[in-house]
Amino acid sequence: MSVLSTSAKGTSFLIIFQLASRGFTFLINQILLRYMSPEILGLSAQLDLYSRTVLSFSKDSIEVAAQRQPKNAQAVVNLAYLSIVFGGPLAYVLAALYLRTEIPHVPYFSQALWVYAISCVVELLAEPAFVAAQQRLLFRVRASAETIATISRCLLTCAVAVVATRLGSAPGVLPFAAGQFAFATMTLVVYAVKIWPVSKAEKFSLFPTYIQGSEYIRGFFSKSLCRLSASLLFQNLFKYVLTQGDGILIATLASLSDQGAYALASNYGGLIARMLFQPIEETSRTIFAQLCSTEDVNPLKEKEMSGKEIAPKTQPDNKVQSARELLQNVLKLYSIIGLVACTIGPSVAPILLRIVAGAQWADTQASPVLVTYCYYIPLLAINGVTEAFVAAVAPNPILHIQSGLMGLWFLLFSAATWFFMRVLDLGARGLVLANCVNMVLRICFNGWFFTSFFRENKQDFQWASIMPNSMSIASAIGAWSILHSGLNSSVPLQGHLQDIVFTSVITGVFGLSLLYSERSFLLPFMKPLLRR
Repeated sequence: MSVLSTSAKGTSFLIIFQLASRGFTFLINQILLRYMSPEILGLSAQLDLYSRTVLSFSKDSIEVAAQRQPKNAQAVVNLAYLSIVFGGPLAYVLAALYLRTEIPHVPYFSQALWVYAISCVVELLAEPAFVAAQQRLLFRVRASAETIATISRCLLTCAVAVVATRLGSAPGVLPFAAGQFAFATMTLVVYAVKIWPVSKAEKFSLFPTYIQGSEYIRGFFSKSLCRLSASLLFQNLFKYVLTQGDGILIATLASLSDQGAYALASNYGGLIARMLFQPIEETSRTIFAQLCSTEDVNPLKEKEMSGKEIAPKTQPDNKVQSARELLQNVLKLYSIIGLVACTIGPSVAPILLRIVAGAQWADTQASPVLVTYCYYIPLLAINGVTEAFVAAVAPNPILHIQSGLMGLWFLLFSAATWFFMRVLDLGARGLVLANCVNMVLRICFNGWFFTSFFRENKQDFQWASIMPNSMSIASAIGAWSILHSGLNSSVPLQGHLQDIVFTSVITGVFGLSLLYSERSFLLPFMKPLLRR
C-alpha cells in the first residue's frame, strides 16, 4: 500500500477518533463548568501551560527529527529516550521555580502542580513506543491511545470535581491534576500494549539498544538525527514563545477571572483545530517527510563549505508532484473551512456559548473573544500544514533562518499585543488579533519556502487553485450580510429560539450553496465516505 493511501486512511482514523473523543470531552466539560468558577478554570489553564512547556521542549524536536528516519526503527526508539532524559529534570526545575512565585490561595494547588510534573514524566515514558508507531504509520494505534487517554482524563476530572463538591469539599484544581495523570498513564499503557508485539515481530526493541556503525554516538544515537534535533530544539524556543505567547501574556497581565474567560473561549475556538486540523497536520508532516526527504535526513543537499549556495537535491518527479498536490488540496480544504468560520462563526458563536456554557460565561469576555477567534481559525490551520511541510522538508540552514526570523516575529507579536491590548484597550481580544499577526508572518515564510522548493524540483505551485471559487465567495458575503443585519438590526429578533432558527436557516442555505459550488473539489473526498 502506498504512503499516501496508508496515511490518508490513517488521517481518517485520527479525525474520526478525535471527533468521538472531543465530542465526549465537550459533553463532560459542560457538566464540569457547572462546578467550576472562572478563577479555577484560569488556574487550570496555567497548569496546562506548565505541562505543554515541559512536553514541548522535551519531545517536539525529537519527534520531528525521528520522522526523517523512515527505515531504522531502533534508531528512532533510541533517540526518543533523550526526551525522557531531558524531560524529567525540566519538569522538576519548572515546578520548583513556579512554586517560588506567588502561589494562588487555592486548595491543593501545590499538590496539583507536582501531580502535573509526575504526569509529564509518565507521558514521556510512552515516547519510544510513540515514535515507533509514527514511523510504521500505525495511526490506528495512535488514535486509540489518544481516545482512551482523553476519555479517561475527562471522566476522572469530572468525577473528582462532582464528588468533592457534593461532599462539601473545595477541590480547587486537584480534579484537573487527577485527570492529567489518568491521561498520561493510559497513554503509556496503550502504547506499550499495542507496540510491544510489533517490536517483537519486526525485531527491534522498545529499550535503548546498541547499533553498530560510526554514524551513531556511542552506538546509540544517530549523529544526523541528533544534529537535526538540536536545530529544531533551538527553533522550538522561539516557536514556543510565539505559539504559547498568548497563554504567557494572559497569565501575566490578566486577572484569574479574565484568564478563565479567555481559556473557555480559546478552548471552544480551538475545538475544530484539535479535532480536524491537528490530525491532518501531523499526518501531512509524515507524508511530506517520506515523499520529499532523502535517506540522509536532509531533502536539500547541503554542499561543502566552499562559498557555494545550497542547491536543492532533485527528488523523483512523481513524489514531489504528489506532495504538491497534497499541499494544494489541504490548503483548498482549509480555505473553504475558513470561509465558513468567518461567515457563520461571528453570529453563531455567542448564541452557542450561551446555550452550552450558560449566562455566567456568556456575559464575560469569553463571548467577544470567541467571535474574534473565528477569524483566527483559518490562519491557524494554514500555518499548521505549511509549517508541517517546512519541518519535514527543510534542511538545517533553512531551519536556522526560520529560527532567526522567529525572534523578529516575536518582537512584532509583542508590539502588536501591546498595541491591541493597551492602546486600543481590546483586552483578551487583543491577544487573538496579535496571534493573527504572528500567523500571517509565519505563513509568509512557509509560503516562500515551499514555493521555492517546488520550483527547484520543476513543479509549479498553483496558488489560484487553493482559493474558493467566486460563487462560494459571493454566497459567503450574502450569508454574512443577512446574519449581521438580522441579528443586529434596530428591531432585533426576540428570544434565543428565534435567533437559533434564523441562524440555522441561513447557515443551512449557505452550506448547501457551498457544497454545490465546490462540488468538483469535495465529491472525491466524500465518495469513500458515501460508499461506507
